[in-house]
This record gives sequence, C-alpha cells and structure tokens, in this order.
Amino acid sequence: MSGLAGLRAPDLAEIEALAHDAFAALPLAFRTRCAGVTIHVEDFPDEQTLDEMNCESEFDILGLFRGVGLAQSGEVETGRMPNSVWLYRRPILDYWAEHDETLGDLVTHVLVHEIGHHFGLSDEDMDRIEAAAGEV
Repeated sequence: MSGLAGLRAPDLAEIEALAHDAFAALPLAFRTRCAGVTIHVEDFPDEQTLDEMNCESEFDILGLFRGVGLAQSGEVETGRMPNSVWLYRRPILDYWAEHDETLGDLVTHVLVHEIGHHFGLSDEDMDRIEAAAGEV
C-alpha cells in the first residue's frame, strides 16, 4: 500500500490553522498594521460574492478582502463590520493540486495578497512581504 493511501484533504480548521501560522510569520510591522482584520475560512464563496466578483465558477476565487481598506478608510463608521479576509478552502486545494507549490506557501500567498488589498499595496510590495515571511 502506498504511503499516500491514508492521506486526506485538510479540513476548514486545518486551513484556518495554516492561515494563522502564515499570519504569525509575516513581518511584525505588517501584522501590527493589520489590527482588527479577521481571517475566515469557508469551503466556497457565497452566491453574493460569486455574483459581485463576476465568477463563472465557485473555483474562480481563492480569497477575498471584505471591508474598507486603509487606503480608503479615514474615519471609522459606527456599526461597520470588521475588515475580514476570506480564504476559500476548496478552490485553494484545487489550485494546490495543479501547481508545484506547498499548501502553506499558497495559503501565505493568498493571505498576503488579500491583506495587501487592505493596505492598497502593489504586487511588488506584497512579493517582498511574502518573501520576508518565508525567511522566518
């Protein structure tokens, strides 16, 4: 029997643990500026998200930032939902199965990219933050 026979796909809690580990490995200055951002993991985006993002399939999106980014925020509004990053487990696992990348690296990439929207960062800025996380 192959050593792979007993393996199973990570569940929601395991992907969430990967996301929290990835967040903890990000540079302190970056994490400090993320105060109040929550991380959520779901199997798939909901129908509203799929419609808003013009997705053809529930596998078209790996993650999403929801909220008011720092670049746009200004004054905090009463009753506003907290800024959140959503990671979508099944699309992430599908992408992972088709690419030569570790699952931890992929979760880190999606997390940094989505938080990067919060800051209004460029792709180059996000690449530097992601590289710094990999140096830990």
